[in-house]
Amino acid sequence: MPSWELFEKQDDEYRDAVLPAADQGACRVELGAVIGWDRYAGPTGAIIGMHSFGASAPIADLMRKFGFVPDKIMQAAKAQIARNSRQ
Repeated sequence: MPSWELFEKQDDEYRDAVLPAADQGACRVELGAVIGWDRYAGPTGAIIGMHSFGASAPIADLMRKFGFVPDKIMQAAKAQIARNSRQ
């Protein structure tokens, strides 16, 4: 999402089409800081993102270190599906 401010100015129908409010088991991926994403992931949603102030290394190493790789994202998504299917 390039701008939270612009997104929040959109009507409810648009916002719900992009990030459904009923999707409380969401898995959001943010290549930056996770701060603020809790309002879009919901109370049970997973957020994959930076929980620290950066690092210095080749990009492939950083992507693995911070979990921005397909298998880690898939694991988080499967965990969300399993969690929501029990509710």
